[in-house]
Amino acid sequence: MVSSGEERAVQRGDGAAIPQPTLSGTGRDTLARTKSPSYALRAWRRFKRNRLSLVSMVIFLIMILFSYGAPLISKYVTKTGFSDQNLQATFAPAGKTISATQIGGPNSGQTVTTKYILGADELGRDVLTRLAYGGRISLTVSFLTLAIALTVGLLIGALAGYYGGWVDTILMRLVDVFISIPGLFVLILVSTTINNNKLITGTGFYRTSGWLVLPFVIAILSWTGISRLIRGEFLSLRSRDYVEAARVLGSTDGRIIVRHILPNVVPIIIVWATLAVPGLILTEAALSYLSFGVQIPTPSWGNMLTNSTQYFSRSPGLVVLPGALIFITTMAVNLMGNGLRDALDPRLND
Repeated sequence: MVSSGEERAVQRGDGAAIPQPTLSGTGRDTLARTKSPSYALRAWRRFKRNRLSLVSMVIFLIMILFSYGAPLISKYVTKTGFSDQNLQATFAPAGKTISATQIGGPNSGQTVTTKYILGADELGRDVLTRLAYGGRISLTVSFLTLAIALTVGLLIGALAGYYGGWVDTILMRLVDVFISIPGLFVLILVSTTINNNKLITGTGFYRTSGWLVLPFVIAILSWTGISRLIRGEFLSLRSRDYVEAARVLGSTDGRIIVRHILPNVVPIIIVWATLAVPGLILTEAALSYLSFGVQIPTPSWGNMLTNSTQYFSRSPGLVVLPGALIFITTMAVNLMGNGLRDALDPRLND
């Protein structure tokens, strides 16, 4: 905004004055209040423009709500637990209502009327309830595995990238050793050893929450990728001017790593995490399908497929439904991760 009559003169080389417009006080105040959008806001704007990724994020959130709302679904929708059996409802079609004596669960021995919204399995257990609880187990295993792998990978990658030298050499050779190990065979070996150890399987914890061992088993070989990514970023960031300035000011190595370098690595960690979750879900499903993962009667999407394959001709839904949820969840997270990768790319500007 140029104020009327408010100009300043600039002398040309020949001595003539060139009037130059100047901003009034109001114009200067307006410019002072105008702030460029933050990095997070710009990333969110770019992500919203990717409709496919936005829809995928909504689908993933719905799957999380469905899975972690399993107790509410069991209590208010299906009114049956994931292990409650009704032998008169075996292979019941979707939407059928059956009154029978309940076997197992809080209503054991009582005559209950149950509507099987998505049908029942070979033991008369409600499929919708088992899908919800199975999703909670599968997603929890994936999230815990992700947290463990990220913690180990971040620690090793940050130390190797920041200090370099012999520290980098030793830690990266350790990473190479783990990468060279055939993952699936090791996972099966470790899982079999644990499941066949009576000192472990005989404990009350294992009988009720033994599936919590699985994230540690999977995380053993899942941290190498993120450790290499973080090492590469630390190698490029440790020589930046702001890092050197922090050293001159007397900051400790830990403070430099946590306060100055790590925040710049967060976008890469977010992208890696979203792209790693589908692989972890499939790994848990594969191990459970092979009977080396979550043990029955605790449901997971993987072990729901274990016995249902032999009943495919009689009840295709027992195979299709858990397989479809695995596919939809992994596809949604993959597409959401692709959108986040583009949105968090610092080379892109609005």
